[in-house]
Amino acid sequence: MHLTAARRLDDGVDERTFILDGIPGVLWTSGSAPAPLILLGHPGGLSRMYPRLVARARRCVAQGYAAATLELPGCGERPRSAVADEARADLRRAVQAGEPVADEIVDRLVLPLVEQAVPECRAALDALLALPGIEGPVGYAGGVISVGVRLAVVEPRLAAALLFAGSYVPRRIVEEARQVTVPLLVLLQWDDEGNDRRMALDLFDALGSTEKTLHANTGGHTGVPEFEGDDADRFFARHLT
Repeated sequence: MHLTAARRLDDGVDERTFILDGIPGVLWTSGSAPAPLILLGHPGGLSRMYPRLVARARRCVAQGYAAATLELPGCGERPRSAVADEARADLRRAVQAGEPVADEIVDRLVLPLVEQAVPECRAALDALLALPGIEGPVGYAGGVISVGVRLAVVEPRLAAALLFAGSYVPRRIVEEARQVTVPLLVLLQWDDEGNDRRMALDLFDALGSTEKTLHANTGGHTGVPEFEGDDADRFFARHLT
C-alpha cells in the first residue's frame, strides 16, 4: 500500500489517496483515537463518484469512524472489461426494449466483477487495519449489492453492512445470500428506473441474517432521502461502537 497524496479538508477530515496493488483508493480519518473502519462501496470510478463518496466519508468520520474506498474493476483509471461492456450494452438494449433481462446477461455483467472486487476489498482491509488509528470492527456501506453480499459471506471481520438495492443480481448471489449472518440495513428506491424491484425484494427475502431491515422509499436511483443517513448512523452505532 503506497500513499500518494494527503490533504486536510475544511472540516478537519484528513484525506489520503493511495495505491494498493495498482488499485487507486482513498482513506478518510479524523486523526483522533483508533476508529472502526467503514468500507464505502460504489458503482463507478472514483473521479465520477468522488462528490458523493466524500460526503458519505465526512459523515462517517463525524460519527467517529474511518472511511475508505477502492476503485472498482473496469472503472475510472482501471482497464476496461470488454466482456462487461458487451453485457452492459445487452442489458441496456433489453431494458430500452421493455424485454426481460436474461440471467446470462446479468451473470456476464456482475459475476466477474464480484470475483475480482471482493478479494481486492479483503486485501484493502488487511492493509488499512494495519495502519495506526484504524481498528475493527468493520462495516460496509454502499453498492454494487452483489459485492456487498459476497463480502458479507466470506469476510469474518465484517460486523454489519448497509446495502443499496440498485443493481441486477445473479441467481448465484441470491443463493449465497442465505449464508449471510451479519446485521443488515438495505435501502431500496421503489421507482429506480434501472432496478428490478422484484429481484431486490427476492434478494432481501433470501438474506440469512436474523437482523435485517428494508427501507423502501419512493423516488429514482439517486433520490435516497437525507433522513436515511440518520438511520444509517444509528445502525452502525449499534454494531460498530
